[in-house]
Amino acid sequence: MDRQTETYSVIWLQGAACTGCAISLMNSSYPKLSNLLIDEVVPGKSIELKFMATLMGATGELALEVLSRTEAEEDYMLVVEGAVPTGADGKYCTVGEEPIADQVIRLAPKATAVVNVGTCAAYGGIPSGAPNPTEAVAVSEHLNNQGIDTPYLNVPGCPPEPSWFVDTLASVMLFGLPEADQVDDIGRLTAVYGELIHDNCPRRGDFANGHFARHVGEEGCLVEIGCKGPYANAPCPNRGWHDGLNWAIKNNHPCIGCVEPGFPDLMSPFFEKFGPEESEEMYRRLK
Repeated sequence: MDRQTETYSVIWLQGAACTGCAISLMNSSYPKLSNLLIDEVVPGKSIELKFMATLMGATGELALEVLSRTEAEEDYMLVVEGAVPTGADGKYCTVGEEPIADQVIRLAPKATAVVNVGTCAAYGGIPSGAPNPTEAVAVSEHLNNQGIDTPYLNVPGCPPEPSWFVDTLASVMLFGLPEADQVDDIGRLTAVYGELIHDNCPRRGDFANGHFARHVGEEGCLVEIGCKGPYANAPCPNRGWHDGLNWAIKNNHPCIGCVEPGFPDLMSPFFEKFGPEESEEMYRRLK
């Protein structure tokens, strides 16, 4: 007797963002996007991406009809990419003629879970940076402001590496919604985001030995020219991008802390030169 595959319907909304998170997912190497959408993600379970403006062939009313039909189903997972603009009654960002702020309010209460993909959705990101004329907020903040208690998970990154999203989705499909001790205090799975970039950085030995780069492109720890690795939790050093081909520090570029709340404002400037006293204090604090 053939095994019955359980299918999870997914609605993917795109708010205030650059579509980079969707494009990043399209570059998934394992599983490839075609496998992710067609095959079983985990044994006996697959996803059916019902609505996603970037990928779907339908447009206009045809696309919105698909959204309406999926909304009428009993179970679906809501994935949100991008921040939620709340200024001007949400009219800065609409899907069809409806503000995404209203769509999130309507769709989230009926979803089994909300997965916020990318730092814009997770924490507000670049759209919510000062002076924030659109009054963009994180999805979770928007839900909290409306008293909506649907469970959510954050998959930050600007954009996140594809496996971070796939691992989060697979975990929910395999084990259900995580327990409190499996999620950090800013909504990320600790199995994915549980390690500090600084602790796993290939230049960690340079830091311990006091070997610091003074200019971009030099060898040595990059913390004195603005690296935010000591403040950012992500698996970049262990996974890299494009099958481990590269990532920021391997490319001689300081980490910009894009996976953390407050990015980009709190992580700016991305490049900075520390004086002797600042360097000594930083070394003492991190050691």
